[in-house]
Amino acid sequence: MNNIEENFKFEENRSNLKISFERISFIFFIFFIITAIFASKTLYLGLKKTNQIQTTKEKEKFRASIMDRDGNIIAKTVRVTNLGINPQQLIDKEKLQISLRLIFPEKSFEKEINGKKFFYVKRKISPEKLEKVKLLGEKSFKEEEKIARVYPNGNLFSHILGQIDTDNNGVSGIEKSFDYELTTSNKPLKLTLDTELQYLTRQELLKFQDIFKSYGSTAILMNIHNGEILSMVSLPDFDLNKRENISDKKYINRSTKGVYELGSVFKTFTLAAGFQYNVVTADTLFENLPKKINCAGRSISEYDMDIPSRLTAEEILIRSGNIGSIKIAQKVGLENFRKFLEDLDLLYKIQFDIEEVGNPISFKWGKCKLATSAYGHGITTTPLQLAKGYAIIANGGYKIEPTLIKKDKYLKKGEQVISKENSMKINEILRKIVTSDQGTANLADIVGYEIAGKTGTAQKSIKGKYSKKKVNTFASIFPISDPKYVLIVLLDEPKLSKDYIYKYNNDGEERKVVGTPFNTAGWTSVEVAKNIIEKIGPILAIKY
Repeated sequence: MNNIEENFKFEENRSNLKISFERISFIFFIFFIITAIFASKTLYLGLKKTNQIQTTKEKEKFRASIMDRDGNIIAKTVRVTNLGINPQQLIDKEKLQISLRLIFPEKSFEKEINGKKFFYVKRKISPEKLEKVKLLGEKSFKEEEKIARVYPNGNLFSHILGQIDTDNNGVSGIEKSFDYELTTSNKPLKLTLDTELQYLTRQELLKFQDIFKSYGSTAILMNIHNGEILSMVSLPDFDLNKRENISDKKYINRSTKGVYELGSVFKTFTLAAGFQYNVVTADTLFENLPKKINCAGRSISEYDMDIPSRLTAEEILIRSGNIGSIKIAQKVGLENFRKFLEDLDLLYKIQFDIEEVGNPISFKWGKCKLATSAYGHGITTTPLQLAKGYAIIANGGYKIEPTLIKKDKYLKKGEQVISKENSMKINEILRKIVTSDQGTANLADIVGYEIAGKTGTAQKSIKGKYSKKKVNTFASIFPISDPKYVLIVLLDEPKLSKDYIYKYNNDGEERKVVGTPFNTAGWTSVEVAKNIIEKIGPILAIKY
């Protein structure tokens, strides 16, 4: 009986064990399915979140800083907070409007608060003002964390730095040309520009733009030996921090993009070509120079009918003779003259560190084109190329490449376009244009700076016809005893000033002239250049 009971109990326990195991297996299976579903969902959400983070990082492209030559930050990416609100969620609109006006007195929010659309109360709000807004207790405010490009100097480097779009992609200037470098490296990009020189140059241009009511203006300061651009200003300019869409052509970078007929500043190249091809010397005498000549049925005349008809090659440049310059160019010959201008990189678009570079207008060479090009008529180039040409003429004849990017090393010497001897001869004559009574740049003769240079006054071509509007240019080199810098100053459509007081030296005595007597470069661009050099000269003497 006991064995039977024990067997019975054994069978009973075995059956119970089997039932319990099946239950446990079923429960485990259900748990496994739930866990797998949960894990899959977690993995999916994790991947989705990772993708969102990556997308956000792609949209919020962080850009490296840009510095001037002294390490001062002139462009920087920072994290900012934008503060917005949906007016439809507000309870007491009038109370909020009053409160916001107390925090932001410069702006009225009446229209936005009474509207129906979400609006930004303040982009790039400061931490202090954000705290004040939070203390209002309004829960409808929305904070948006973003990254933003900040330009501490506002307008100062606008044409050079250029702009970025809403996705932080460069669309112009350095921001565009070096977009890859700025977005793939944390290393700051260092430029050749000097913020102090840039500021002082811009201040003088602004002052004289008001005096001469110019449509626009530009100034370029460049080291003639290595091509480093220390300052480049173009007016009118714009505030980079506003990210405005600028389509008005008056805001172009006149330094690099502006293509102009520059007039008599080309006469320096004509005489330099004459020296280089050994067809004239400084003392070569030209007699019986006519006041007018005809070419293809058109008359070419002297700008100054009182100019002597008997001049040396040197005097032709000093007195800015048109006919004499033509005679020199004819001695050089068409092919040689064209090649000389090509060697100076004046005739075609040049490569530069920013993409906004003008393309000189092409033309067909001939006898008449040789004649007009000799005195800078009917031939165009950019102020940047003019600066390069004068740098080559003044530095001993060696090619340089203008640059905005600071380099550790520069090529010591490029291709030699003219001999050092001829370079020195031209420099001496350019100095006489400033110091002699017959020169056209007497106003630039300031003690201690040894300025040399050539003026250019050109009629502006509008829709294929010459107008009464002018482009006045002064190309200067200083100090001429040891040439280091070229400064180009161009005024686009300057006007006469009735009230401006000119001060200049005449035989050791200071003279004054009230009002601009002539709308020429000698009375406009030269005066601007003189004032710029006086302001920046002490800095150049100390730092460079």
